[in-house]
Amino acid sequence: MAREVRRLPKAHLHLHFTGSMRPSTLLELADKHGVHLPEALTSGEPPKLRATDERGWFRFQRLYDIARSCLRTPEDIQRLVREAAEEDAADGSGWLEIQVDPTSYAPRLGGLIPTMEIVLDAVDSASRETGVGMAVVIAANRMKHPLDARTLARLAVRYADRGVVGFGLSNDERRGLARDFDRAFAIARDGGLLAAPHGGELAGPSSVRDCLDDLHAGRIGHGVRAAEDPRLLRRLADKGVTCEVCPASNVALGVYDKAEDVPLRTLYEAGVPMALGADDPLLFGSRLAAQYDIARDAHAFTDAELAELARQSVRASRAPEEVRDRLLAGIAEWEAEPADAAAGGSTG
Repeated sequence: MAREVRRLPKAHLHLHFTGSMRPSTLLELADKHGVHLPEALTSGEPPKLRATDERGWFRFQRLYDIARSCLRTPEDIQRLVREAAEEDAADGSGWLEIQVDPTSYAPRLGGLIPTMEIVLDAVDSASRETGVGMAVVIAANRMKHPLDARTLARLAVRYADRGVVGFGLSNDERRGLARDFDRAFAIARDGGLLAAPHGGELAGPSSVRDCLDDLHAGRIGHGVRAAEDPRLLRRLADKGVTCEVCPASNVALGVYDKAEDVPLRTLYEAGVPMALGADDPLLFGSRLAAQYDIARDAHAFTDAELAELARQSVRASRAPEEVRDRLLAGIAEWEAEPADAAAGGSTG
């Protein structure tokens, strides 16, 4: 009997803010604020998406933007963060780094600084209530001007002592050049933050190299397309750069046709560290533990290999040392338990 992956302690390093929302919460907030939702967000099933062309990406972004427009008050933010932590706790996550672009929420929350205060207060409260350690990665939007990214980098550094641990770059990686954002990432790195840009999902291996060469990335959001370049795989493995791999979203966005095509085995056997992530559960329909189920069911990862994936996620995190030690000890206990004893229950 296979061990229950929800009992496996792990860290969650790739979860977007609005995308973490429960579908039921979206419906309630839309009703509260009088927002009309398209059928794709009300059907009870994940929307049909394919973002490998401009039209498909626009549809994905439009649905995300509509969902984001339902977050209008501090109470909405607090609810979203608390529920994201509750979902992670149920999936065995002991540490969550949630990614947010505060410029998207600032117009309704009084500006960038009030927005960050609201988000970080919500993170503190949710962590206390659920027992899940939490931190924030502030992400710039590569569809906007690089000067906007510099503003966000300075904001991120300002809040480094309040739980901001990293600086990212999101949205369609096929647009713009990574090097245009090099100054923003330099500001973040000089302020002690992790550089964690997206690359290597919608675009190929070259986008991963750009993240390494131009932005000096310590982690890569996605990175799966590195599997197409053996030299790049060796580079990632030698440098210990973790790829935040999100199998369900890779399939949902049409990067791969089915879960078996996601190159988890290729990256794992090349020695590239991975941290499995859920990306946007609201739109992709599955959360963190389901990504470990994909590794087991579609790629025949053994329990020992799943435990190693969990260890890799913890090691790649910015969790405090005592949290890392606790999670690593829990992983060892999970792996040492007889399979039948570790197959039931949940972490709550």
